Amino acid sequence: MAKPASLTIPTEPIGSIPRPVGLIERVARSDSEDPDLAPLYEDAIADTIERFEATGSPVVTDGEQRKHHNFATYCVHGLANTAPDGFQIPFSDGHTRRLPRLTRGPFRYRRYADCYLDVAMRYAHVPVKQAVISPSALSLMYPAEPIRDYSREQFIDDLLSEHETEIRRCLKKGAHKVQVDFTEGRLAVKIDPSGYLLNSFIDLNNLALSRFSPEERRRIGVHTCPGNDFDSTHSADVDYAQLLPGLLGLKAGNFYIALAGEPDRQHVLKIIRKHLKPDQRIFVGVIAPIAPRIETPEEVRARVLEASEYIPIEQLGTTDDCGFSPFSDDTSTSRDTAFAKIRARVLGTQLAATLIGAHE
Repeated sequence: MAKPASLTIPTEPIGSIPRPVGLIERVARSDSEDPDLAPLYEDAIADTIERFEATGSPVVTDGEQRKHHNFATYCVHGLANTAPDGFQIPFSDGHTRRLPRLTRGPFRYRRYADCYLDVAMRYAHVPVKQAVISPSALSLMYPAEPIRDYSREQFIDDLLSEHETEIRRCLKKGAHKVQVDFTEGRLAVKIDPSGYLLNSFIDLNNLALSRFSPEERRRIGVHTCPGNDFDSTHSADVDYAQLLPGLLGLKAGNFYIALAGEPDRQHVLKIIRKHLKPDQRIFVGVIAPIAPRIETPEEVRARVLEASEYIPIEQLGTTDDCGFSPFSDDTSTSRDTAFAKIRARVLGTQLAATLIGAHE
């Protein structure tokens, strides 16, 4: 009699890994696009993927080692038609980050994320996922005062076209998943409690997702978290109840939802259960990158088992709450800590799958 196949719960990272300190220091002394930095970037990517695979992670990223400055502006960093005084993101510890401001049209990406995928796939022996920034985040680059001879409507058309192009390039090159980073979702509620800004973001992102077939959407996911920079968040005080119903209305096949750092995980899981659709997979966060303590595999197992009480096992996956270093100069978490946490996620997910499979 054939032995029944063992249960597998998919587990994936979000994206960023802290860069080597030497690389951060060199970038700080020169421009991030200095050709002399190329060997350092290459070494950092090779080392990141080797260490990723050593954790047993079935899916890896390049750790966003080469993304210019941060996860949000890599595609527009260095554009001539931008100014540095754009939308400001406030974090709970008092520091801020800024997006660039568009000064004239047309809007075009300076680089697409598949260029990072090219390098990562040279080193990886397992599937590679690629994170891209959401159209809603980049929409904040358009200023409040209309740009002469370049309307907001024209900008949105160009933005959606560039975003679609980027995702298609990544899918064509064999990305395991393309993850749309929508970390501004909860922030939108904080900025505008009426929900209008969030709804406009959801509508814009759905316009982009509608350009893909159902089959393509199975390889596209959306990530949400309350921010992570220098161990600080920008919107953790916003109730997920204000975000998740709209978020799960997005036409994506996968959702990566920060959960480990939530004070009341069951509250969040109940909302997910209520709004979950049959064709969606929920990757729940079981690792908190902001927390300095390394979770144990047993703690991860418990979090997976808790989530399985609310999400059908065939629609469940695990992930980290956020990238470990979405902004490249963040040294608040070490590379060793990040990979130890990832290993705990992988092992804990396997422990939970074994336990659930044994009881099926």
